[in-house]
Amino acid sequence: MLVYPLSVIVLDSNITCIIQEDCILPCSFRPTGTVVIHWYKQQIPVHSYYYNKDQFGLQNKHFSGRTCLFNSHIPNGNASLLLRRVKVQDKGRYKCYTSTRKGNQEIFINLEVKALIQSVNMEVTDDMVTCSSHNIYPIPQVTWATEPFTSQGALENPTIKTTDHKGLFTVESTLKILGNLSYHTYFCSFTSADKTQVWTASRKNQEDIIQEQGHPLSIPCVAPHSLHNFSLIWTFTSITDLAVILRYDSRTRHTLNQWEGQAELDQDLLLLGNGSLLLHKPDSVEHSGMYTCTISGLQSRHMVQTNVNITVPSISMGGWSLQRSWWSTAASVVFVLFTVVVALPQCVRQRAIESRTASHTCNGAPNTTASDIIIQHGAECNKLQLQDDMKEDLTVTLTAHEGKAED
Repeated sequence: MLVYPLSVIVLDSNITCIIQEDCILPCSFRPTGTVVIHWYKQQIPVHSYYYNKDQFGLQNKHFSGRTCLFNSHIPNGNASLLLRRVKVQDKGRYKCYTSTRKGNQEIFINLEVKALIQSVNMEVTDDMVTCSSHNIYPIPQVTWATEPFTSQGALENPTIKTTDHKGLFTVESTLKILGNLSYHTYFCSFTSADKTQVWTASRKNQEDIIQEQGHPLSIPCVAPHSLHNFSLIWTFTSITDLAVILRYDSRTRHTLNQWEGQAELDQDLLLLGNGSLLLHKPDSVEHSGMYTCTISGLQSRHMVQTNVNITVPSISMGGWSLQRSWWSTAASVVFVLFTVVVALPQCVRQRAIESRTASHTCNGAPNTTASDIIIQHGAECNKLQLQDDMKEDLTVTLTAHEGKAED
């Protein structure tokens, strides 16, 4: 009586592997001594094992150097295949064939591959908001939203898909800005084909902030939704400078502040997702520019940009005008004082000499009388008194101006 080996076929199972990572295709059998193992993709030889060792003579070049079995576990019935550095082209139906003296077995595996969405970048160019992601497989779904709400009909988003030599996709979607850029917060979401992953980028461009120099200033930055574990980074960009202000990690509650003493965060508000930046005494030269706040969470990134203009306080301009006015007044006072103290007495003496000369030389004119001398002496006394009064008034004026300048 002849006994034929039993042949068993197992229904397909599905496996998903991550591109560029290693993946195990499971296969098991009932161990009964010597075994023959063959792995195929469709009809393409992937890996073979017989005579108690690996056989690579018939292996397809696509799999060269990327496959192995767990040889030490084969006696225990483990014929699983380790596929290294998975590629897009590895996708397909695989067969694990095992043969022992008790029978043959075929196990089929459907291998799906995917490249995870690593990040989504959002940029503003002219009148468009652009959202993009690279090295994705398969093609994800892209959706847009705004806050305040905008109907989907108004959110037209042409999407461009390109592939590289590895078969991975780059996806770019654009949306026309709705009115003023600061009116809305824009949200762009990439959803994987199997719906297991959603990556969202959002952006808010706030209205410009104008603040006087030396006064405390708070620059708002609030996460659009609740975050449990996130990181926060503030950066500053000006015509001559690009700097990181500070970093914060919610898991460690550690802050690395490069602007210590100039800027800080409110630790209590941070736990609520509020990362607003407080500038203590902003300077018009050092602190005028673009401030960017980036909050990164699990598969999300929110960016807030604010242009800040620090102005010189008006009181400083007034002080400069007052100082100029004080110096102008002082110069005028000195000129008048010089005229009164120096020039006027000389003029009086010159007039007296001319009067005495005239009394002796006039043609037949009578000599000066005693009453004339008394009148002239009285006038000179009045002039001296006037000089003293003017000196006192000028001293009071100068003192008053000095007090205003000090204030």
